[in-house]
Amino acid sequence: MSFSEIKQWVIGVIFGVFSVLLVVLPGQSVQHLFGAVSKELPQTPAYFQPTVRLVIFTDTHNHNDRVADGIDTAYALFDDAEPYAGIDGFFCLGDFSSVGEESAYPNFVNTLKAHVRPETPVVTIHGNHEFKNDNYREYFAKYFGYDPDTVTEINGFSCIAFSGERSMTEWTFTPKSLKWLSDSICAAEKKRTDGRAIFVFQHPHPWGTVYGSTTWGDPQLNPILTGHKAVVDFSGHSHYPMNDPRSVNQTTYTAVGCGAMEYYELDSHGIPGQHPDGYDPADTLTVAEADNDGSVRIRGYDLLSDTWFYDYYIDNVNDCSSYAYTYNNMALHDKAPVFPKDAKASAAKNENGEWVLSFDDAEAAPGYIVHNYNVTIFGENGLPKFHKSFINDYFVLDGSKTASFRLEADTLESGKTYKLLVVAESAYHKLSKPLFVTFTAA
Repeated sequence: MSFSEIKQWVIGVIFGVFSVLLVVLPGQSVQHLFGAVSKELPQTPAYFQPTVRLVIFTDTHNHNDRVADGIDTAYALFDDAEPYAGIDGFFCLGDFSSVGEESAYPNFVNTLKAHVRPETPVVTIHGNHEFKNDNYREYFAKYFGYDPDTVTEINGFSCIAFSGERSMTEWTFTPKSLKWLSDSICAAEKKRTDGRAIFVFQHPHPWGTVYGSTTWGDPQLNPILTGHKAVVDFSGHSHYPMNDPRSVNQTTYTAVGCGAMEYYELDSHGIPGQHPDGYDPADTLTVAEADNDGSVRIRGYDLLSDTWFYDYYIDNVNDCSSYAYTYNNMALHDKAPVFPKDAKASAAKNENGEWVLSFDDAEAAPGYIVHNYNVTIFGENGLPKFHKSFINDYFVLDGSKTASFRLEADTLESGKTYKLLVVAESAYHKLSKPLFVTFTAA
């Protein structure tokens, strides 16, 4: 490694540390200071008519069949949409490969060519998995034919796609690449003649913003994005589910986490790397629509169930004081989950000899989720026999009204009666009233 490269890496590390200390940590307080405390969360008004529509997907990891289905589905959804039809651009946020292998490039590009119509712009960037291969620049130029850091003008909207460069690892951006991002945002602001949003696309989340960003975010992005009110930033990398309401966050700009098209990852009380039952497969799209005056609509679509699963509306991205999707305001509108009055529970063994404990789901506030259940089982002697916190499968949109969890074979005994204590916990840590219910193990 040359002295120049070492110098760049050191600067990048220092830059990242100061990002956390000077921007990100105070930025968590910014969420308390900016944004109105609203009586209700915004609803998309009937008069909203976009002048641009973009479809975003991320973390496909060689699942090109899902990419094809996502593109075809998006066209089917919007070809005849009223009052605004069509798709104006597709954006892939990286990790289209497993380890940056060359074969992933033509396979992905051929899928795009076969399904994206010639009149629709499509832009792909690098993710960290592409950076695992030393030839990432060569492969990108060979198969995509454009720069991985690029600005595309679509219907008068600046769309800034940022890959950055690998430095000492597959992850850290260089000061040179970060300067390119900063300059591109500033240039987009100067050329605006109205209130249009500025769209930014990169692989990792800005640190400390959306769900998953404290584990899978990059603090180097924060000082670049902070204060640019018109920016709506889209990112992937974490694989954290989009229908968690924390996947949209506003401070002095808007950040959106776009889920994944391979598998989900979650955390449990801050412990990352959790893969509960149902985590694979994942298959989600983000749809961004905007008008020329600063209004933006952001929706999520689940391809596995063909379901829209969230809908966020920003009346004016240029007005921080009106931001509704700050952490505090979203937490304010979250409510404690509620179990049905006649809730029941049961337990039976599956084909693997494990016990499957099932009980009626608690209901979350509209637009919110039950993130996890805290479960305690008491034996016939009244003593606690089992206790665990389970992540709820809220990301599986199958219409089920029952929560089910696997227990080891020796947890229960057939024919014995147990008392179940369950507390449901929301994304913003609102706790339900305890559910007590008796069941007999089958």
